[in-house]
Amino acid sequence: MKVLITGVTGLVGSAVAKRFLAEGHTVLGLYRKDSDRSLLANMESRIEWTEGDVLDIPSLQAAMQDVDFVVHTAAVVSFVPKDKKNMYKVNVEGTANVVNVCLKSGIKKLCHVSSIAALGRPDSRKIIPGQDTVLDESQRWEESPENSEYAKTKHLAELEVWRGIAEGLNAVIVNPTLILGEGDWTKSSTQIFRYVFREKPFYTEGIANYVDVLDVAEIVFRLVLSDISGERFLLNAGSISYQNLFNSIADAMGKKRPSFRVGSALAGIIWRVEAVRTWLLGTKPLITKETAQSAARRIRYNNEKVTKALDFRFHPIEQTVARVSESLLGRI
Repeated sequence: MKVLITGVTGLVGSAVAKRFLAEGHTVLGLYRKDSDRSLLANMESRIEWTEGDVLDIPSLQAAMQDVDFVVHTAAVVSFVPKDKKNMYKVNVEGTANVVNVCLKSGIKKLCHVSSIAALGRPDSRKIIPGQDTVLDESQRWEESPENSEYAKTKHLAELEVWRGIAEGLNAVIVNPTLILGEGDWTKSSTQIFRYVFREKPFYTEGIANYVDVLDVAEIVFRLVLSDISGERFLLNAGSISYQNLFNSIADAMGKKRPSFRVGSALAGIIWRVEAVRTWLLGTKPLITKETAQSAARRIRYNNEKVTKALDFRFHPIEQTVARVSESLLGRI
């Protein structure tokens, strides 16, 4: 079978590519000229590369010729205001393009890698103070000032996939939580490891919902080759306090544990200071209003649907942290 992967050079895309290659499938990677292929360094020659972009429809049409499956992982993840326009273009318009070309090309199945952010924040009236809120696939988008622009783009992108399904497209959607994996630790969720490695003293209150990138790749692989269609699955291995997550990483890397808790009040001050610093220096903020709000939430996600559908067992957090830490330390 031949599978096209958008965003193949990213954390999830590269892991999915490795999983399909391991089973002897042909992997076609959509890439841009400035793409960093370092995450696929050991198997770059095994991938059939095609230059293109999800915003370039002719390149998508060319890439999908004679392709059986498409895994759409390409997206812009940002909580910085200046990235808003490009994020809407890539995440929403780009997904619409992928869906449309899949429909016209007769692709057997599309797997859209969305985000847990696409579920949005539940109505505050449903949240009981002092108790954790547990969400599953039945959660529907609700307009809220707490929904980030990134979340809005991922929600709108999902609507494009559901529209494609209504028009006859065979597709599935996955919604991973915080993805932990051997990526570039200057980007995305892998930055957590660099933060702890640098022995930063602060940790936030709240709960981190996490999933191993290997589990994401395995689930995508199984769903693509299954008869399951028209469904979405939350991918969450479990929940852990940010303090315990940071402590686990620190121990695995042989670093000092963060010792100062940042409450909601202090986080509110920090993101405002960061906003000013960013405006003056033209750099990206270390923390934004949206990330500060997110870190303080006590929301958990139920993984029962995917575990039952695929008889799946997630990696425990200890194994994930140990493996990723060892990999990242080996690159220093």
